[in-house]
Amino acid sequence: MKSLVLYYSFDGNTDFIARGIAEEVGSDIERIKTKNEIASHGFMKYFWGGRQVVMKEKPDIEDIYADLNSYNLIFIGSPVWVSTFVPALRSFFSKYKLQGKKVALFCCCGGNKGKTFEEMKKELAGNEIVGELEIIEPKKKDGEEKAAGAKEWARGIVMSNW
Repeated sequence: MKSLVLYYSFDGNTDFIARGIAEEVGSDIERIKTKNEIASHGFMKYFWGGRQVVMKEKPDIEDIYADLNSYNLIFIGSPVWVSTFVPALRSFFSKYKLQGKKVALFCCCGGNKGKTFEEMKKELAGNEIVGELEIIEPKKKDGEEKAAGAKEWARGIVMSNW
C-alpha cells in the first residue's frame, strides 16, 4: 500500500506530527503551502486567520508535486482555526478532487477540535474515512509522548487497511 501524509502547518505543531507519522509508516510527505503566508506572530495572525475561516476564503496555494492518484491511503493534517480546518485546506479540497481514497484525518489544536473532522468529511465525500486523531499542543507539552501516540495510531491505520 502506498501512502501519503499531506498537511498544512502554521506554527509547526502539525508539521511535527506529520513528519513523525510519515517516518513511522514509510509514507511520502507533502506540505501544503500558501503563496502568501499570514505573518506568524502577534495578535494579527489570529485576526487574519480567523477572518479567512469565517469568510470561507480559499487562499492561493502552491501546486503539490505528489501524484494523488498513485496513493491508496492519504493522511491529511490541519491545525484548528476557529473550530475547523484551515483555509489552505479549503483551497486544496477545491483544487484537487480526491475520490475513492482511504483517508485518515488528524488535527493539532489548543484544546478543542470543534467541527474540524465533520467539516473535512464534507469536503472529502466519496472517500472512506478510516481514522481521526486530535492532538493537543504537541510542541508545548509532552511532545514526544504525543508524537509516539500519533505514530501508533498511524501504524494501526496502515495495518488495518493493508
